[in-house]
Amino acid sequence: MADNRYSPPGWIREALEALRPPRRERVSEWADRCRILGEGQSSKPGQWRTSYTPYLRELMDAFNDPEVEEISFVKCTQVGGTEAELNMIGAALCNDPAPILMVLPQKELAQLVSERRIQPMIRSCRELERQYLEESKWNDLGFRSGVSIGIVGANSPSDLASRPVRYLFLDEEDKFPARSGKESAPAALARERLKTYPGSKKMVRMSTPVFEDGPTWQAWLRADTRMECFVTCPHCRAEWTYKFGRLKWPEGATADQALTQAVYLCEECDAVISEADRAEMLRSCRWKAVDTNGSRRRIAFRLNVFYSPWVRLGEVAANWIESESAPELRQNFINSWLAEPYKEIDRQMDAETLLETRQGQYPAGRVPPDTVMLTGGVDVQKRCLYWTVRAWRVNMTSFNVAHGQAFSWGELERVMNAWYEDAQGGKYQVNLCLVDAGYETDTVFDFCAVNSSWAVASRGSSSRMQSKYRAGRIERNGMADGQLMLWVDTDFYKDMIFSRLFREVENGGWFLHDGCDPEYAEQITAEHKVIERRRGHLVSRWEQKVSGGDNHYLDCEVYAACAADVYGLRTIYSRQAQADQPSPQPEHRPERPRRHGKSFRRRGSV
Repeated sequence: MADNRYSPPGWIREALEALRPPRRERVSEWADRCRILGEGQSSKPGQWRTSYTPYLRELMDAFNDPEVEEISFVKCTQVGGTEAELNMIGAALCNDPAPILMVLPQKELAQLVSERRIQPMIRSCRELERQYLEESKWNDLGFRSGVSIGIVGANSPSDLASRPVRYLFLDEEDKFPARSGKESAPAALARERLKTYPGSKKMVRMSTPVFEDGPTWQAWLRADTRMECFVTCPHCRAEWTYKFGRLKWPEGATADQALTQAVYLCEECDAVISEADRAEMLRSCRWKAVDTNGSRRRIAFRLNVFYSPWVRLGEVAANWIESESAPELRQNFINSWLAEPYKEIDRQMDAETLLETRQGQYPAGRVPPDTVMLTGGVDVQKRCLYWTVRAWRVNMTSFNVAHGQAFSWGELERVMNAWYEDAQGGKYQVNLCLVDAGYETDTVFDFCAVNSSWAVASRGSSSRMQSKYRAGRIERNGMADGQLMLWVDTDFYKDMIFSRLFREVENGGWFLHDGCDPEYAEQITAEHKVIERRRGHLVSRWEQKVSGGDNHYLDCEVYAACAADVYGLRTIYSRQAQADQPSPQPEHRPERPRRHGKSFRRRGSV
């Protein structure tokens, strides 16, 4: 029987296809329906399953959000970022076709990606293969069939400026050359191609960050909404993001030992998270905005290696240990495993060196001879109160007398009101203690009001201050209650502590007590000073070496050092220095009235 169905000419079919409204299908749904992974593309070839990497679902589906114009993915390696990018391209070609431009660092890499990733993806999908892989529709730049796909290198200015596009994909933007030939920055040239589609354009930036001033990290900082992936602890049901500082392994372990002995601890309950737990937590992970201005026009996602189903915890620990002896390996670990920018280090010290070189001869709880005051510092955390007590000599040499964790305010009060003895039986109490009021603020204010003879509420400043500390009065419920509050320049006191780690006892050194525990040393050395370029100027600041590492004892020591200043240690030191100078010869001058400095008295000294 003859087939009498009408078949329109090819140009009519293409016109009708162009007029077809976009299919209401999310990228993740298209990938689950159409995407096939071939051999060599994945450790699990076959039908794509978003459920295997559930953290990619919201990232991919942001491509369908009409409010979103720019998607940034600050990623580590081995989390499937490139596959998510290909899924966006495939879904766009099937459901809402328009000109596409994908830019990679070099032209050779672009050709490789085209041959080994893009073309296999299209061949594996019947809808795409029928439209885009006919020989007559192939050219060097990409495919043509009413729309075009350009896969180009950032070092080719003619390719970047060749045609308008609606979809722009920038892959590993931090590795782009500074200029494309004699033209401007490659990414800027590529973005110019989007102007023809002001209301429907999409730009996707997927890259591992390299340096803080690079485009990848800057895109993260400038995003209207920043997203991080939260998991739920199976033991206490607390929600948190994976942080390298919570990965633990035996002290002094080799890379091979860490490979089998590393464990991850919940940041709330300290329970051990097993590999089985991690897999289950990954299945129920969810993205939450950690910072937003209310807009989703520019949305950014960030993910480190702990979310990868292909990497075990022990591998992360082993790679870190292996990178400790080589700066180039350390940078690769920070960039490619933690998805954090690498920074040039100005000052740092490790815990092992601190324990080897700065332990004094005095045991914990013993006040060294010639002490003129004791000061304390408290860092308030959700689960406990970290505290320290430090002894000071006139020449500003100091020793840690004691430190620990208090689990109630009453326990902290007993610690700070305790008597500490020297070898001769002399007794001392803490003269002044600064208590961090950044958390449980009202509770801290009430505690300091009751213990106003020795406790002062304090907060660290997020930027450099004109003075080391600044005093003010607390306002609560819109009214000043007259209670003292100190704002502390934390960077100044971290500089001071670090510089005194290299001084001797006779010259204002900073020491631990004998037999100091490694945890205290780890927290004291948890930060380093980094150099950054901001607006053309080099600036330095203190920050944690790795995200999530505890630095509570360092904060305590910052407050204890500031307390010594507030209580007048430098005044005593200045008077002592003047007393040690030889007396000048008297001069015949009119006698002037003398100015008397404030008196000094140790609280509770015997």
